[in-house]
Amino acid sequence: MVTATMVVPTVPVSDLARSKAFYADTLGLPVLWESPASIRFRCGDHSELSIFKRPSTATEHTLAHFEVTDIESTVTDLEAKGVEFLDYSEGPLRTTGHIAQIGPARGAWFRDPDGNTLGLRQS
Repeated sequence: MVTATMVVPTVPVSDLARSKAFYADTLGLPVLWESPASIRFRCGDHSELSIFKRPSTATEHTLAHFEVTDIESTVTDLEAKGVEFLDYSEGPLRTTGHIAQIGPARGAWFRDPDGNTLGLRQS
């Protein structure tokens, strides 16, 4: 078994400066450190997220989600900053006001500037 102190999602991006602005300014994640190839952000008390420069980036599945205490407020705040949420109306996942009920939790999804899917989750 792997014994780890933390798991850090790593998201591929094509333009570090543009993505840094999105993750730091739009999402409000503090920068921990950066290099010419990657940037690490703080996400809450015990989590981090990395972005790294790569020529081909977009993924369709959710690469990471942010656990939030008030999903409605978070969606409203991010929408005010220009974040466009994904809405689903077919299949098992259906959103109302950009939020879907997923078992006992609720979720919402959006994309970063490279088209990578990220999510919000409230349990």
